[in-house]
Amino acid sequence: MDPTAKRMLGRTGVALTQLGFGSAGLGDLFACLSERESEATLAAAWDAGVRYFDTAPWYGRGQSEHRVGHFLRQQARAGFVLSTKVGRTLHPVHAAETFDRGMWAGGLPFREHFDYSYDGVMRAFEDSLQRLGLPRIDLLLIHDLDFQYHRTTPRVEALLAELFTGGWRALSALKRQGLIRGIGAGINEPGMIPRLLDRMELDFFLVALPYTLLEQAVLDTEFPRCAAAGVGIVIGGVFASGILATGAVPGAKLNYADAPPEALARVARIEAVCARHGVPLPAAALQFPLGHPSVAAVIPGAVAPEQVARNVAAFRHAIPADFWAELKHAGLLRADAPVP
Repeated sequence: MDPTAKRMLGRTGVALTQLGFGSAGLGDLFACLSERESEATLAAAWDAGVRYFDTAPWYGRGQSEHRVGHFLRQQARAGFVLSTKVGRTLHPVHAAETFDRGMWAGGLPFREHFDYSYDGVMRAFEDSLQRLGLPRIDLLLIHDLDFQYHRTTPRVEALLAELFTGGWRALSALKRQGLIRGIGAGINEPGMIPRLLDRMELDFFLVALPYTLLEQAVLDTEFPRCAAAGVGIVIGGVFASGILATGAVPGAKLNYADAPPEALARVARIEAVCARHGVPLPAAALQFPLGHPSVAAVIPGAVAPEQVARNVAAFRHAIPADFWAELKHAGLLRADAPVP
């Protein structure tokens, strides 16, 4: 599979390279990264032909946007597609030495505030432009409006109402004025796609976890609904946060937690099929989502040039049709799952 080949993203009119770059790691996710390492990693992706870059204010509390922007400012603006996100505004923390950065090993000393109102979305958009140092953003996503972050149905419904009555007007105005080319939403879990589509005409979704070699429940109703509406899809969590890259090793991560025994056993069975067909597990994980006609790109992250090189090699690895057929026959992949 050619990582530099382009696919149209739903009805946005925007073409993405099939292999994009997810930049959460550049926000010091779990481990700190130097500016030199960040620049080298982005350069490796660019040199490999990657031309779609995704970031967000949340990644390193602004740090990822600074790093992505610094690199992309050195490239011709017409030569790449950039997406970032709204839903949080960032505010300085003056006691930086004692600030709890949470999941970010480093990042910047800013606290986040969820805000899906008109003013909150406009502020987030304008702040992102300044951190990126770029004149425009191609794709803008509603970020993390789900139960993973907001826990209860009343809270989620309240924020959906705030978005629908406020933030959506801001997003629509930005698109109408030509300041962005598409409006999307980042999804961490099943159930939010219909909730959002019931309220607004989104152009695409960035699906972070629920569609991988291990999980395809969204094929029941959510992806068919997207397809019927011409809504595009980008896949973020192709490695299920780790286990589909590392394999069933001790300490393997699944959805940002230690993988349970049943998941380790299932991945071990998939690895056995991989071995029989000479297919690296990461290659299968990277290529599988692109079998779906609504999927325009996958955006694995990387924090080193060698990781970019491994992703590109895995993406290019030829996978025989018999491999997918055996996974389905063994019950390790849904029979109706579209494959490349």
